[in-house]
Amino acid sequence: MITPEPHELSELVRQLHAQATPWLPAGLGSRLGWGPAVQDTATVVSCQRLNRILDHAVGDFTVTVEAGTPLRQLQETLWSHGQWLAIDWPWGSEADGSGAGSVGGLVARGLAGGLCHRYLGVRDQLIGIGLMRTDGVAARAGGKVVKNVAGYDLMRLFTGSWGSLGLITELTLRTTPLPPQRRGLLLQGPLEALDGLRRWLLRSSLTPELIDWWSPALSLRAAREPKNALLLGLASVSAEALADQSTEIQGRAEELGLHCQRLDPERLEALRAVALGERSAQGWLLRLGLLPSHATQLLAAHALRDLPLVLGAGSGLGYAWAAAEALPAYRVEELRRLCCRHGGYLTVLQQPPATAVPAWSDVPSRALIEAVKREFDPKQQLARGRLPGVLKAA
Repeated sequence: MITPEPHELSELVRQLHAQATPWLPAGLGSRLGWGPAVQDTATVVSCQRLNRILDHAVGDFTVTVEAGTPLRQLQETLWSHGQWLAIDWPWGSEADGSGAGSVGGLVARGLAGGLCHRYLGVRDQLIGIGLMRTDGVAARAGGKVVKNVAGYDLMRLFTGSWGSLGLITELTLRTTPLPPQRRGLLLQGPLEALDGLRRWLLRSSLTPELIDWWSPALSLRAAREPKNALLLGLASVSAEALADQSTEIQGRAEELGLHCQRLDPERLEALRAVALGERSAQGWLLRLGLLPSHATQLLAAHALRDLPLVLGAGSGLGYAWAAAEALPAYRVEELRRLCCRHGGYLTVLQQPPATAVPAWSDVPSRALIEAVKREFDPKQQLARGRLPGVLKAA
């Protein structure tokens, strides 16, 4: 892995372009093994030395950072001003954010957790981007104010591009005031009753930060009964408002015959940390997505037995994981077919070395994706074999 100084980056990329050398953009390199294997021997170019917070407009609630800035470092800086990026630690991080990787890496993968229920995903908080094209020319889109909409929306294009279009060098993001009050609820019971509460919550005027489905295996890891569950996170400026919300939700849960446990902020964060999983280079990590209304069919499926799963009740997005010996490859394919039947998908972020399950499938817009790739990377140098939505490059 090459970690050039900022002033060396452009010249390095120009040299790689002139030689048509395959290369892989990277942040801190903490999750290089996620996704499809990169074809050919690629030079990894890391933004590790691009690690400065360039500007924090506290009053405008925006922050501009270099792409290699550790996410934990950025959050700690924002916390000191009563603000934060309203995004989850990436799967596999420690509860305090250690091992969360860089801000640029987070954007390049475009993955979101339960907080997207209220705050949307990282692409919706991104308002400006700087990048290095494959020929070494710097480019920029967006701006430093939330209402800036000038120019082509490169922010959304590069979010979730997996390094296949260019190297992200700088980001401007929208920040949010830290909620002074937080509480949580853990609800367990029959799937039908839990889904009834989910539907009621989504129709109500209540605005939880997160509503996450938990599989029985994940409940068991949290030292709870091995039953399906809903984990709710509530946030407000008022302790009284939170108490009223908790009482209203608990009353509805009891009407549906659900067991309800109130959680203080510490217990809530401890349970959310369980859903961050345990990093292992040998196991499975699956990213699932489906229509939220079909989540109960997924949770009841035989293919999901004994797998820890966390799934956004409003977004239908989540993760499942397992040790290599606990999940045969055919069950992963079975889960993928199940997600597709329910209007979704399954991405294999990580798998045991001896298996070869495709990370993702072809999507209907494959031809358009490949056309965009040719425009941004005419020599096909970047992240070969890792173009989202394309099973195997032509």
